[in-house]
Amino acid sequence: MTVLKFLSTLSLIFLTTCSSKDEIQKENKLQLQFKQYSTFVNDTFYIDVQLPQGYYDHPKRKYPTLFFIDGNFFFPMMSAIIDQYETAGLMVPAIVVGIGYKSLKTMDSLRVRDYLYPQALPSDELEASGGAQNFYNYLTQELIPEIDKNYRNEQNNRSLLGHSFGGYFVLYSMLKQLGQPTEVFKHFISASPTLWYHNFYLNQIPAQLAKYHPSNLTLLMSVGGKEDSTWSVKPLQNLEIAIQNQRIKGLEFSSRVYNHLDHMDVAIPTFTQGLRAWMKTQED
Repeated sequence: MTVLKFLSTLSLIFLTTCSSKDEIQKENKLQLQFKQYSTFVNDTFYIDVQLPQGYYDHPKRKYPTLFFIDGNFFFPMMSAIIDQYETAGLMVPAIVVGIGYKSLKTMDSLRVRDYLYPQALPSDELEASGGAQNFYNYLTQELIPEIDKNYRNEQNNRSLLGHSFGGYFVLYSMLKQLGQPTEVFKHFISASPTLWYHNFYLNQIPAQLAKYHPSNLTLLMSVGGKEDSTWSVKPLQNLEIAIQNQRIKGLEFSSRVYNHLDHMDVAIPTFTQGLRAWMKTQED
């Protein structure tokens, strides 16, 4: 089964089981969608937003914001999970944002364009233009200002979450943020990142962390134990060791290997456990 067929099947099943709940939330104006054209990417993105349950009942309260890459696939699942954790009192309320495309099929074809940097090497065996710089500019200069303008969010408490190529983009975004006067994102969750890309371009992260000393960042990386040992598991473990060796005081860092999981199974437990660790309620 191809990745696209797997994603389509799983997403259809999940959307079917959650359809009645989604309809109720839309009636309460808790789930919204808008389109946004990006001058940096020269394309239109489809943005899903889920507001916390008490958003309209507490007009002065502000909330952390969670940005999910591959929004077509992950937003339906993670918005439902986060809503249920909030209902159970196991997670503080948060605004959930899914950054997506016109369709799941479109997402599958364009994620290589938007999530990777630099341009692919012949050894990568894929065609990637290195458009992550443009996509990062879209997030930080077009999308986030729109979210900040329209929703009551804590502008110093944003999380960025992604898987596979999206996980690569999460780490690339953290790298781009280092040394900048403003830290756009506070939390980074990278599930099964494609660290092999461009001759392990992201292996410069430990040295850059040591150079710029972030003031208050949180990073979680993960990989599935059933993924390829040479190209997935070992590179993440090597990067983990290199980051730990730098002893960065301003970085809260953790890394996990889910021994029983393969590549496509890692994202949801990584996202859920990472957010639970950072967003526990006081009663939890």
